[in-house]
Amino acid sequence: MSTRTVEIDAGGGWRPVCGYDELQPGRGVTVLVDGHQVALFRDRAGELYAVGNQDPFSGAHVISRGILGSRAGVPVVASPMYKQAFDLRSGACLDEEDTPAALPVWPVRITEAPAARPHRITEWRPEDPVFWETTGARVARRNLVHSVLCEHIGFSVWSLWSVLVLFLGPEYGIDPAGKFLLTAVPTLVGSVLRLPYTVAVAVFGGRTWTVVSALALLVPTALTAWVLHPGVSYGTLLAVAAVAGVGGGNFASSMANINSFYPQRLKGRVLGINAGGGNLGVPAVQLLGLAVLATAGAAHPRILPLLYIPLVVAAAAAAFLRMDDLAHVRPAGRPLREVSRNPHTWLVSLLYIGTFGSFIGFGFAFGQVLLVQFPDSFPTPVRAAALTFLGPLLGSLARPVGGWLADRWGGARVTFWTFAAMAAGTLLVLVASQRHSLPLFLTGFVLLFVLSGAGNGSTYKMIPGIFRAELRRGAAAGTDTRAAEERSHRHASALMGIAGAVGALGGVLVNIAFRQAFLDSGSGEPAYAAFLALYLLCLAVTWAGYLRPARRTAGV
Repeated sequence: MSTRTVEIDAGGGWRPVCGYDELQPGRGVTVLVDGHQVALFRDRAGELYAVGNQDPFSGAHVISRGILGSRAGVPVVASPMYKQAFDLRSGACLDEEDTPAALPVWPVRITEAPAARPHRITEWRPEDPVFWETTGARVARRNLVHSVLCEHIGFSVWSLWSVLVLFLGPEYGIDPAGKFLLTAVPTLVGSVLRLPYTVAVAVFGGRTWTVVSALALLVPTALTAWVLHPGVSYGTLLAVAAVAGVGGGNFASSMANINSFYPQRLKGRVLGINAGGGNLGVPAVQLLGLAVLATAGAAHPRILPLLYIPLVVAAAAAAFLRMDDLAHVRPAGRPLREVSRNPHTWLVSLLYIGTFGSFIGFGFAFGQVLLVQFPDSFPTPVRAAALTFLGPLLGSLARPVGGWLADRWGGARVTFWTFAAMAAGTLLVLVASQRHSLPLFLTGFVLLFVLSGAGNGSTYKMIPGIFRAELRRGAAAGTDTRAAEERSHRHASALMGIAGAVGALGGVLVNIAFRQAFLDSGSGEPAYAAFLALYLLCLAVTWAGYLRPARRTAGV
């Protein structure tokens, strides 16, 4: 018998009747409990119901052979005799209001022997309202919480060098250009890793890969704590910074996993929460870096990566104990290759360069920009670190807002106006740089962080919307709905991986643009002009691809 046992109380106390896993979802069985014939049902959401087996209109003991379904969100069983529907929760007949007929209902429960939870879900239907309300929302929320936690720490490790460069004083012999390169290298590695991380979820399962990818964060944290001391070669630092790129891959696998758990109507908000919680890892590590600088001082950079080792272990353990694998086999076909032929893939990836590329690039480079461009106002790394976390913090908090606005107004429309505002914010930064106005400069950059964060959420909301629109067109043309829905989900997850990888490359370009601008002119103004051109290009692409009347698509 299964370790999970079904028990029913028909008036004589709880009686074990069968193993939970012996029940077939969507079908009923008849069990005898204290002299009563009981129709026991397990629905496709996993919920159990125990009602009388005798049809009150015909007198036949046939209810267990009835058809399960729902009516206005109410789980029902239709009698095989005269087809009346009975509420499985109350036993009331929903079709004969004038006839006081009802089925008796008995309490039913599951008892479990002490055993490890299987953590594998074989039946998952988030678009089914009854399933979602009774089971899906609770399970999805639990997986979301732990996915966000691991992704959050992954972002912190990924952006570790945006803080550590502030510790690298003259004794390390690294100039500002070299420090910008140290922040660009993990960005590049993390962007490349996002593609295999996306596929890994479908191959290994969300829970399994979350645990593995979380434990992988121990490598860069331990290596950094080991090698970071005066006298270490610049090549060694570059190599160790590159290893920190593994933290960048966590985002792609987390988004692909959570995308599988939630229904379409909630994806904008939920993907925004998932990504925003991960993005908060950037200001979190910067705040920890500030605390280390302010207490232990710049001579002790090793403390920062050491702080993350127990956090990584705790997050991986929590994911192992609380998350689930959806029983998806290796996806049919080659979704990355298939979706790469879709022009929407590259349009959305360009937009994501403008939003997420800006967010992560500015997050990694902002502290160095303040030190180099305003040396009189920031004579020490502590002064710069006291401000660097603010922009990434506000941008991370804005990401769920962008997703929520996209759910309400459409991802393309919110993305369009976000790029318009980002162009205005960049103009403000450029003017502030020319006038050497620090307050204006900080205002402009904070706006860019907030807007890029909101744009992250709205751009990602566009992805499932694009494929749902293709699904609707296929259904209208007579395509098999189930196969088309599976393909839609598969392609949406693949595009999230590609867009995440290409978008993260924008962070590399931001750091390279700053490095070259300061090398050539001693100012960031050429870089700001390049960012302005990018945002205007993204503005035009959003309009041409998704908003002009000839291309406008509902739900995108």
